[in-house]
Amino acid sequence: MNLSIIGTGYVGLVTGACFAKLGHTITCVDIDLEKIQKINNGVPPIYEEGLDGILSTCKDKITATTDYKNALLNSDVTFLCVGTPSLKNGTMDLSYLKEATKQIAAVLKNKNRWHLVVVKSTVLPGTTQDIVLPLLQQNSGKKVGTDIGLAMNPEFLKEGVAIRDFLQPDRIVIGSYDERSRTTLRELYKDFSCPIVETSLSAAEMIKYASNTFLATKISFINEIGNLCKKLKIDTYEVAKGMGLDSRIGRPFLDSGIGWGGSCFPKDVDALIAWAKEIKEPARIIESAKAVNTDQPLRLVEILKKHIPRLKGKTIGILGLAFKPNTDDIRESRAIPIVKELLRNGACIKAYDPQAMDNFKNLYPTIEYCSSASEVLSADAVLITTKWKEFATLDYQGKIVIDGRRLEQAKNAKIYEGVCW
Repeated sequence: MNLSIIGTGYVGLVTGACFAKLGHTITCVDIDLEKIQKINNGVPPIYEEGLDGILSTCKDKITATTDYKNALLNSDVTFLCVGTPSLKNGTMDLSYLKEATKQIAAVLKNKNRWHLVVVKSTVLPGTTQDIVLPLLQQNSGKKVGTDIGLAMNPEFLKEGVAIRDFLQPDRIVIGSYDERSRTTLRELYKDFSCPIVETSLSAAEMIKYASNTFLATKISFINEIGNLCKKLKIDTYEVAKGMGLDSRIGRPFLDSGIGWGGSCFPKDVDALIAWAKEIKEPARIIESAKAVNTDQPLRLVEILKKHIPRLKGKTIGILGLAFKPNTDDIRESRAIPIVKELLRNGACIKAYDPQAMDNFKNLYPTIEYCSSASEVLSADAVLITTKWKEFATLDYQGKIVIDGRRLEQAKNAKIYEGVCW
């Protein structure tokens, strides 16, 4: 099929690249000229493992442009992949989604054949039906369900393994407004072997939120168990192994540490809490999961103070700035509150991350950034905040190491302590 992708952020670019790899013709639309130039040159504007290879080998299948008209008139299906960031009160900023929908509708007004619009952006239940649909009809003069198809197809991509997640998904969720939209998406995904869940627009939206919030809660739960285990001198990871063998629980997302970050969990948890308040429905479990996650990274600094009570003037090394390995994304990285607290205590910081240092410099331009992980080890103490593979090759002997990510090789340090084990 000929597909257009509106928005070349993390979700949009991975979606477009993977569909190109599967043989579809892709036109990406964005307002960022630098991104467009990079994509057209086969260079990814973000770091995601495997993305560079797909863009370089599928140059004939994927192009990028600022021109909505060219993209939509030469495609049959449009995926809306624009950002829906959080506002200060936790509610969702839908301005990008609304503007993109209006631009799509303006082009479809003069298109003389049926076209499917698929919302892939993460939006609260009711958004596609109550906001996207009216905007499409008002700005195109056409009827959704007859002249324009509409569907909601949430993404379940984990940064660092997003290519694999797209090509080998656990499930595909299709929320459709009309039968033709449903069958068109069914045809697009016909070669995937995973279960396909067909549902309403709102149910598809809620599946995304419920999934992410559950996983965030699962991490916060094991971190709270880990905090208890540390007091009792129990290995949390032995507990997690025993729990995870129960098929009702499962082992994934039971790695205790300094908590969750990234572009999805924090934003989705905040949005669901704000929405629950708006409809006057308590969200006690979700609010508690957020509270645990807010406190968890600061425990790393508390433990550090046991070994270095006065941090002022001390040099503290930070290994890892990305919110997780295999990405350059620092959004809601647990390293951020840790660095902030260390600076508040007067510490000097030496930091290293193989991919995320340039992004982190935008937040903290004055701390020292090292050219290699080994340089960080000269600090008075080292905090492990991201579990990059290369950190497992370092020699931690003679060092003070406070570990937030359970790096086994660091246990040979002179003084070693885990955040919750």
